Amino acid sequence: MRVEDVEIYSDQTNNAILRHPGRRFPGVLVQGDDLYSMCKAADRICTNGREALDDEAYQELNRLRNGLWKRLVHYKDVLRSHDIPLPFSETP
Repeated sequence: MRVEDVEIYSDQTNNAILRHPGRRFPGVLVQGDDLYSMCKAADRICTNGREALDDEAYQELNRLRNGLWKRLVHYKDVLRSHDIPLPFSETP
C-alpha cells in the first residue's frame, strides 16, 4: 500500500469522482459492496437473457459480466492481501 494525493471532483455518497495521479481523466469510485451487487445482477441477467437474446447480444452481455467479475476478483484479492474484511457476504 502507498499513500498519494488524488483530486476529488465529487465525494457524493456512492458516486465519488476522482483523478488518480498520472491519469489524464477522472474515474468513478465504485464501492465494493456495490460492485458485488452489480456482478450478481449481471449473473441474473445473463441467466435470464440467454434464451431471449441473439448470440451476438448475449456475448456482449457476457463480456460485460466477465469484466465486472474480473474487477471484483481483483478487489477481493487486494483486500485479503491487506487483511481487510469484505464489505459483503458471499454466502447465499
